[in-house]
Amino acid sequence: MSQSLFGKVWDAHAVKTLSNGQTQLLIGTHLIHEVTSPQAFGMLRDLNLKVAYPHRTFATVDHIVPTDQRQEPFADPLADAMIRELRRNCEETGVTFFDLPSGKQGIVHVVGPEQGITQPGTTIACGDSHTSTHGAFGAIAFGIGTTQIRDLLATQTMALAKLKVRRINVNGELHPGVYAKDVILHIIQKLGVKGGTGFAYEYGGSVFDNFSMEERMTVCNMSIEGGARVGYVNPDEKTFEYLKGRPYSPSGDEWDAAVKRWRSFASDPDCEYDDVVEFDGANIAPTVTWGINPEQAISVVESVPTVEGSAEKEKALVAEALEYMKLPAGAPIKGTKVDICFIGSCTNGRLSDFEEVAKYLEGQKVAEGIKAIAVPGSQVVDLICREKGLHTVFENAGFEWRGAGCSMCLAMNPDKLIGDQLSASSSNRNFKGRQGSPTGRTVLMSPVMVAAAAIKGEIADAREVFGVGELANV
Repeated sequence: MSQSLFGKVWDAHAVKTLSNGQTQLLIGTHLIHEVTSPQAFGMLRDLNLKVAYPHRTFATVDHIVPTDQRQEPFADPLADAMIRELRRNCEETGVTFFDLPSGKQGIVHVVGPEQGITQPGTTIACGDSHTSTHGAFGAIAFGIGTTQIRDLLATQTMALAKLKVRRINVNGELHPGVYAKDVILHIIQKLGVKGGTGFAYEYGGSVFDNFSMEERMTVCNMSIEGGARVGYVNPDEKTFEYLKGRPYSPSGDEWDAAVKRWRSFASDPDCEYDDVVEFDGANIAPTVTWGINPEQAISVVESVPTVEGSAEKEKALVAEALEYMKLPAGAPIKGTKVDICFIGSCTNGRLSDFEEVAKYLEGQKVAEGIKAIAVPGSQVVDLICREKGLHTVFENAGFEWRGAGCSMCLAMNPDKLIGDQLSASSSNRNFKGRQGSPTGRTVLMSPVMVAAAAIKGEIADAREVFGVGELANV
């Protein structure tokens, strides 16, 4: 019987069917960080249990680590306590920890792939909602809660209900200046933040065939913003090429066997899906959010919606968003003043993001009064950027180049909005208070669009600011 990748991976990892109908699922790889793991380790101690398979668990510190002053002890006592607690837990249990001195520290969803820990055909879990990122490699990756982390540490299994699978095809060619971030924002805008509830999203079509692995990661990362529990792309030659030679990837005779096994997990060409959605890449423009969830997004050349022009069921939320964002209804989004510009996060803090921005940032200057920060997703990304001189391009333009970490994505560190500042952000969520201030405002966009906003001091069309190809017909 023909199957999707999701079905194949699920069946390969199913231990048994539980009395409640859920599946006890073996988890091949467990990723942890400093925020959601301390309580789980504490519960293990209370129950006198050990970590069952420490070699399958990998840890890093990302959420609370400062990106400017990285010397220990950290100024924030809670952050300092968290990193010390993670060190202790890893030392006592034999879990591999990519600590600050290792040169491998970074955001967990950046570190996993770059170390070759993330591999096709497996199951991955982490106490972080954006674990879906790892699906770019043909893995089934779940974000989990603290009690599930406990169970996973103790048994290497967890109980889950099987998802339906929606195939999302994006075909055609993207216009110049349109990036993976625009693709996923467009998908969420069309399908809604609850549209993926109960689904795994399988992405395909010519646009995904042409995407790099890092672009695929960007889209899979934000699947959770569309309501899906999982997002993935079938593994292909790009996947294998990316993984070859990485520290935790198979090597020697094991490599060929691994590739053969990974390839077998790809969805069968004639498999049936629970739903199929088609998008034309030519219809996607540089996209920005205007409201308080990622569904509230428009093309950069469009105007902010009005309450009157919205569907009846949307009017209350539109009114709430307009009031919170302090945006004039019906006005162009382009030209909206910004205060802070942030390039980074598990969505867009990878090497290719900084390489792409640097191409256009050379010789430019950040507008007066604008704070602009660039935060690599890992120490490895930081090192390569420095070797290539990319950090100098950013600094010469007026960006602050920071150390690796989550930074302003969720502001569990000193990088926060103040008051009602408006942030042009390459991160993944624009919820109320997401970036550290209860009244702070976030507009999501691609890294190149963030750079354009920094240069102009307002939301701008990067195609115009930087001359990125010819303007698309939007």
